[in-house]
Amino acid sequence: MPTKKTTPDFILLIVTFALLAVGMTMVYSASAIWAEYKFDDSFFFAKRQMLFAVVGIIAMFFIMNVDYWTWRTWAKVLVIVCFVLLVLVLIPGVGNVRNGSRSWIGVGAFSVQPSEFMKLAMIAFLAKFLSEKQKLITSFKSGLLPSLGLVFTAFALIMLQPDLGTGTVMVGTCVVMIFISGARISHFVYLGLLGVAGFVGLIASAPYRMDRITSFLDPWKDPLGTGFQMIQSLYAIGPGGLFGLGLGESRQKFFYLPEPQTDFIFAIIAEELGFIGGTFVLLLFSLLLWRGIRVALGAPDLYGSLLATGIIAMIAIQVMINIGVVTGLMPVTGITLPFLSYGGSSLTLMLMAVGVLLNISRYSRY
Repeated sequence: MPTKKTTPDFILLIVTFALLAVGMTMVYSASAIWAEYKFDDSFFFAKRQMLFAVVGIIAMFFIMNVDYWTWRTWAKVLVIVCFVLLVLVLIPGVGNVRNGSRSWIGVGAFSVQPSEFMKLAMIAFLAKFLSEKQKLITSFKSGLLPSLGLVFTAFALIMLQPDLGTGTVMVGTCVVMIFISGARISHFVYLGLLGVAGFVGLIASAPYRMDRITSFLDPWKDPLGTGFQMIQSLYAIGPGGLFGLGLGESRQKFFYLPEPQTDFIFAIIAEELGFIGGTFVLLLFSLLLWRGIRVALGAPDLYGSLLATGIIAMIAIQVMINIGVVTGLMPVTGITLPFLSYGGSSLTLMLMAVGVLLNISRYSRY
């Protein structure tokens, strides 16, 4: 167990707070009109996001001071608890349905999304498994199959909600971790072909997913239906130009772009702050990922390195998918932009994950 402890990565901490500041500002700007109309309180979403941020920051600083090896000790328990929650959320009367998905458990504003926390629990468990079984990872039967079996069991439960976006991020993160740990490329080729076939099957099994694919290829085929969100997102990004329309001056948030404070918040950023503002946000994410990669490379042991790698992969994949959707490069799927989108479970999870990174950085060789 590492014993030499230094100060946490200060740049990583500052970048995280910078993203939080941008997120809080844009959640209010994007949601004020809708919140005033629906709840007679323009600060409705902003106040809740602030509450989530405070809880997340407290959790981040607490976790930053908890030795990251603790997660290795409790990884199995965390995964089991998350599996139980994923089953409970599917029970009518226990799980809450929002936007067609039974993904939340709890009461009112205090609901949590178990699938979000499964992502971090799976990273902790997989880092433990891969660090202990590294010599077996080149074996399909003894190394690759057990790890992927657990991942796809969790994916299947998440898909029953259904929540393709969160499931995709979790699977993508775990695949990166397994690849980094030394799995054979040939195994990934075969599994990749199988994965493509399975993904096509998932899309074909649900008409609304097929509609999202067709609307991605030609959103104008159904501009008032399946293509509506993508078209309105592009209408937001286009007029933003170089410098944007100005903070608070978005037009698309006036009931054109549905709930712009969540999955499509980057479209409002591009509309109000322009290319400059959007690029600034992307630079912040790039800086965050760079510091995270640095932490992973400097970790004193394989477990810490894999744990940091998983967290960075999770953030990177989620950012790429969200911005890809908003800019029309990917089919629409419900997934938040880390630190920026409105959502308590997502924001709290991301801040907890940064707390783990900060603790690993305290033992970093760099």
